[in-house]
Amino acid sequence: MTSSPSLSASFERVSLPLEHDFTISRGTTTAAENVLVRIEDEDGMIGVGAAAPSAHYGETADTVVAVLPDLLAEVETVGDPHAIAEIEERMEAVVADNPAARCAVSIALHDLAAKRLGAPLYRLWGLNSADTPDTSYTIGIDDTDVMREKTATAVETGHSTLKLKLGTDRDREVVEAVREEAPDATLRVDANEAWTPRETARKSEWLADLGVEFIEQPIPASDPAGLKDAFERSVLPIAADESCVTLADIPQIADRCDIANLKLMKCGGLLEAKRMIHAARAHGLEVMLGCMVESNAAIAAGCHLGPLLDYADLDGSLLLADGADPFDGVPMPEGRIDLAAVDRPGTGAVE
Repeated sequence: MTSSPSLSASFERVSLPLEHDFTISRGTTTAAENVLVRIEDEDGMIGVGAAAPSAHYGETADTVVAVLPDLLAEVETVGDPHAIAEIEERMEAVVADNPAARCAVSIALHDLAAKRLGAPLYRLWGLNSADTPDTSYTIGIDDTDVMREKTATAVETGHSTLKLKLGTDRDREVVEAVREEAPDATLRVDANEAWTPRETARKSEWLADLGVEFIEQPIPASDPAGLKDAFERSVLPIAADESCVTLADIPQIADRCDIANLKLMKCGGLLEAKRMIHAARAHGLEVMLGCMVESNAAIAAGCHLGPLLDYADLDGSLLLADGADPFDGVPMPEGRIDLAAVDRPGTGAVE
């Protein structure tokens, strides 16, 4: 009988400066606090992952650091990087909350398991790299002229799908300025819970006239009836983000949005994300995978889910300052998630 490999694990907290201050309706971020996780087997092969916690969901880098020793103890107890389902169940039993912390471990395990088998992760899942959608590039809230300048830069670097953060009294002015700067771009908008149902209905009309594709989370997640009202009155599709956190949320949002927006850092890992994708499909929803502002140690893993998606919003590493990210990841030339270019096993994240 062959014995299971033994594993050792470590983590490291890092602060990653952003290229520009990043503002949404709830506040401004100047640096991304991530926690890197490394899991090593007895042959010295290392799987990497990262947590990008969000205080909006009750999680910070401090809480991630606090619970990781308990989570990684479960990894070392099981000792087999291929026993991912067992390890994830054990982690959730030990720490029910802190999904970003659990996600970092999930990503590192998937990376290591795929490396041990010598294949990129998407190939182990039997997915076709050609089916991956382009990622959008996010323009945070700022002065209108600054948002116009950021749009011009994004277009110059080849990004053809832009997501605009809204939620101010200048929303129409901003979208008109961006549309003027990027007449051929696909535009999406994200209000991050800042609107009312009536406001959503009214704004959806002129947003549609300006060629916007869909509206993300216009209504607070604490108001599910309001989200349904907005969904029924909007002339544009609605994507649910803050209202779509875990698998249990999928049936709850099925009659109040068109698109389920998943994030690995919300749901706790790659296995749970795949469950959510299949559940959303079963409820007739389209699927988008979003992200926080994250290192490629996490973004790369999300990219491998690309062939299962309708939309991708995986620009978290693209918003970091040059040289800030200790990892390279899946190539994204001009926003195109190029899984076929991943010529190394695992997620493709490499220091």
